Amino acid sequence: MDNKPVIVALDVADGPSALALAARLDPKLCRVKVGKELFVAAGPSVVLGLQERGFEVFLDLKFHDIPNTVAGACRSAARLGVWMLNVHASGGEAMMRAARESVAGVQRPPLLIGVTILTSLGDADLAKVGFQGDAEENVTRLARLARASGLDGVVCSAREAPALRKATGADFTLVTPGIRLPGAGVQDQSRTVAPVEAMGLGANYLVVGRPITQSADPAAALESIRNSLESIRA
Repeated sequence: MDNKPVIVALDVADGPSALALAARLDPKLCRVKVGKELFVAAGPSVVLGLQERGFEVFLDLKFHDIPNTVAGACRSAARLGVWMLNVHASGGEAMMRAARESVAGVQRPPLLIGVTILTSLGDADLAKVGFQGDAEENVTRLARLARASGLDGVVCSAREAPALRKATGADFTLVTPGIRLPGAGVQDQSRTVAPVEAMGLGANYLVVGRPITQSADPAAALESIRNSLESIRA
């Protein structure tokens, strides 16, 4: 198991807030995620600022466009030196292969991850937008396509991790958002899982936002989650 399985989601509105929050965390104990709101507000400078503070950055922009456009975006992200970035697997094989080829030439290629089905969507939501089958069936199909297209792994709910392990193998990276502490509300997520359960189901990385970032003591909240995972390491 990676010694830094927790990725803290810095889902804040501006660069100074992100850097202030990161200052309360130890880059030796976690990685951080920069998503759309923060990146649109602060741009590449916030990524560089976090890296200067020792953090490895997951750039969570979920690229989804024609192959050439996605390839260019991924190339630019890779040149920023990010540790991980993602594209929508539903963009298709040609798009994912173009993304893979575009990052291969940098000195330290980032992990390239495919987004399967957003963890905010349940089976009824998928039916409304034209997907056939339940969430697990669609996630598994997209994960297989991502693997065949050369990606390193996928974003999924930890609930789907056991099925994906069978479908894609032990060396395929599973990144799981929708992590909530036991007894906490699900907020805008649908398919949520607690940290220990997620790792036990086969997740490699846990994307954790509000349970850490909205805590009165983010460092203590992170440490509590890390301590809870020690049983998985044993």
